[in-house]
Amino acid sequence: MIKKSISHRTPVNFEEGNESTVVDGLKDYPEKLRQIFLARGIQSKSELDYSLTGLIPPSKLFNADKASQIILQAIRDEQRILIIGDFDADGATSSTLMVKALTSMGAKQVNFLVPDRFKFGYGLSVKLVEEAAMQKPDLIITVDNGIANHQGVAKANELNIPVIITDHHLAAETLPDALVIVNPNQPEDDFASKNLAGVGVAFYLMLSLRSLMRSEGWFEQQGISEPNLAELLDLVALGTVADVVVLDKNNRILVEQGLRRIRSGRACFGIKALLEVAKKQPQKCQASDLGFALGPRLNAAGRLQDMSIGINCLLANSQSEATRIAAQLDTLNRERRNIEQDMLLQANQDLAEYFSHNEKTSQDEKTSQDEKRPTTLCLYDPKWHQGVIGILASRVKEKINRPVIVFAKDESGELPMIKGSARSVPGVHIRDVLALVDSRHPALIEKFGGHAMAAGLSLAEKDFQLFAEEFHQCTDELLAGENISDEIMTDADLSEQYMTMDFARQLRAAGPWGQGFPEPLFDDQFNVISQRIVGEKHLKLVLKKGDLMIDGIHFFFEEGLTLQPDDSIHIVYKLDINEFRGEQSLQLIIEQITKQSY
Repeated sequence: MIKKSISHRTPVNFEEGNESTVVDGLKDYPEKLRQIFLARGIQSKSELDYSLTGLIPPSKLFNADKASQIILQAIRDEQRILIIGDFDADGATSSTLMVKALTSMGAKQVNFLVPDRFKFGYGLSVKLVEEAAMQKPDLIITVDNGIANHQGVAKANELNIPVIITDHHLAAETLPDALVIVNPNQPEDDFASKNLAGVGVAFYLMLSLRSLMRSEGWFEQQGISEPNLAELLDLVALGTVADVVVLDKNNRILVEQGLRRIRSGRACFGIKALLEVAKKQPQKCQASDLGFALGPRLNAAGRLQDMSIGINCLLANSQSEATRIAAQLDTLNRERRNIEQDMLLQANQDLAEYFSHNEKTSQDEKTSQDEKRPTTLCLYDPKWHQGVIGILASRVKEKINRPVIVFAKDESGELPMIKGSARSVPGVHIRDVLALVDSRHPALIEKFGGHAMAAGLSLAEKDFQLFAEEFHQCTDELLAGENISDEIMTDADLSEQYMTMDFARQLRAAGPWGQGFPEPLFDDQFNVISQRIVGEKHLKLVLKKGDLMIDGIHFFFEEGLTLQPDDSIHIVYKLDINEFRGEQSLQLIIEQITKQSY
C-alpha cells in the first residue's frame, strides 16, 4: 500500500469583505464543523437544506417531457412495456423503480429484463434485443444504459420495437437512433446536475410522467390515486450511493430523503431485508451502509449469477419473500468475497514480480518503489472471474494509486475476447483515455463506455499487450507532464474538545457524505497504549493523545506493520461511533498509519 502524503483541506476563497457573511450563515454549527463545510464549498445554511422543495424541477431535464408523452400513450394503449436495466446496483434500483412507478400509475403490462453479463455483456446489445423480442414488447425503456448501444438500438428499430433510452453515462460523438434519449450528459442538455445516477434519471422521468398525467386528468379518469413517488426514494438513495456518483446538492437531497424514509421504517421490504442480513439497524442507516453493506450484496447477484435475483428482492411484496431472497444475496456476496481474495492474491503476486523485475533492471539502485510504479497497469488472467474484475481493479488501484484495468476472458462470442473493468484516480479521466486510444486505433477496442473514474471495455484477447501499451501512452499524453498525486486530503487535526460522542453524532447528521462531498478525515499524532489483531486482518488499538484515551481500528492493515506500546504514530482517521451489544463507544476508523522515528 502506497503511503500518501497528507494535505489539509482549506476553506473556499471568499470575495473580499464577505467572510463574516459566510461565517454568519453557518453560525449555528460548531467551529470545526463550519471549517469542514467551508472546505467543501458550503457557505450558507441553505446549501444544507435537504428538503424536497430544493430539487431541480423535472421540467429542466431535456427530453423528459417528450419521453413522458410517449410513455403515457403506451399506457393508454395498454402496450407491453419492457424495462431493460444493467446488472449492477444502480441498474437494479432503476429497473425496480420504473416497474413500481409505472404500475402505480396505471400501466397494465410492465416487465423487466436485465442482461446476463456472461451471455450478453453490458447494455442494450444486439443479442439482448433479440432476447427481448421474444417477449413481443411494444416499447423498450432502458435504464442506466443505452447511450453507447448504437447497434442494439439499430436492431430494435429493425424489429420495429421503439426504444426510449434513459442513462447517465457519458455520450460518444454520435448518439444511438432511439425514439428519445433522456440523459443529463447528452449534448443540448443544460440540466444543472450532471451527476444523477441511472436511478436518479429514472426517478426524474417518472416525476415528469406523473406531472403530465396530473395535467391531463389521468388519475381521475382511471379512478386511481395519484402515487406518492417519494415512497421510491429509498431505491434512489441506494442506487445513487452504490454507483459512487458525485453527491452534489441535488443528489444529497435525493440520498438524504431516501435515508430518512429508511430510518423511519418506510423502506421497501427488500431494503429492510438487506439491512437485516447485513446486521445494520434501519433507524441508524447511513450513506456508508448503502455503499458498503447493501450495495455489494445487491451487486453480488449480477456479478455471479443474475441480477433479476436482486431486482426481485427489491420488488418483493412481503417481508418473508424479501428475507428469503436477501439471504440468497448474502450467500452470493460471501462467495464473491472468496473469489475476490483468490484473485487479489494472484494480482499481488503479479505486482510483486513487476516491482522485483524493475528493481533488478533499474539503473539507479536507490530508485524507490514509488518511482518505479507504472503510470498505468493492465492485468489479465484467463482464470479470473468476469463478475469480480471491477472490484479487483478497485483493490489494485487503492494499492498503487494508478489507473488500473483488469481483464477476464469473455466466452460469450465466437472469437477469443476479453472484457476489462477500469478504475482511475484523480487527474486521469479514464473514459477520455479510452476515447483517445479508440481514435488512434479504431479497430482495437470493440466497445467501451463509462465515467471519469470508472469504465468498461471489450477487445480481442490477442490485442491485450498492444492495448496495454497504447493505454499507457495515451494516459501519459493526457497527463501532459503532470504527476499523479499521491496525496490524501484531511480536515487537519481534531482537538480533544471535539473527541466526543456528541460531535461524532453531529458529523453523522451533517451528511450524507460520499463521492464529491467527502466524509471528514482527520490526522494527528498519537501514542500506542496497546494493540491486538482481531478477525485475523484488522488491527485494534488503544491510543492516547494528551489526557484522552481512545480506541482505534485499522481494517485490513498492511502486512509488516509492527507497533509496540509507547510507539508514536501519525494516523489519518475518521471519528466514529462503535456499537457493540447495545453499548456505544467512541472510536477512530484508521485509514493510514505512519510510525514516527526520532
